[in-house]
Amino acid sequence: MPISKQYLKSKPECKITFNLPAKEAEQVELVGEFNDWKPAKLRKYKNGNFKTQLNLPVDKAYEFRYLVDGQWQNDPAADAYKWNDFAGDDNSVVSV
Repeated sequence: MPISKQYLKSKPECKITFNLPAKEAEQVELVGEFNDWKPAKLRKYKNGNFKTQLNLPVDKAYEFRYLVDGQWQNDPAADAYKWNDFAGDDNSVVSV
């Protein structure tokens, strides 16, 4: 499952697991509103998936994209997509 969500009972946050299957890729980075669009490397697993986890405040939607070996890519399991005039393309959206 590319994106999974676990809502925390102790605080108004959601633990999001970003999981992108990319067996042929050398490097995958996650960029989005939650990290000021600064690339953060995902860890590569033996099965070819790249993963990371973030705790994000709830009741908000966050735009993001992946950089796969330097090429922009959206998440096929995103909650929605939103047009970005700056990039001239859609961004993935995760809602929590």
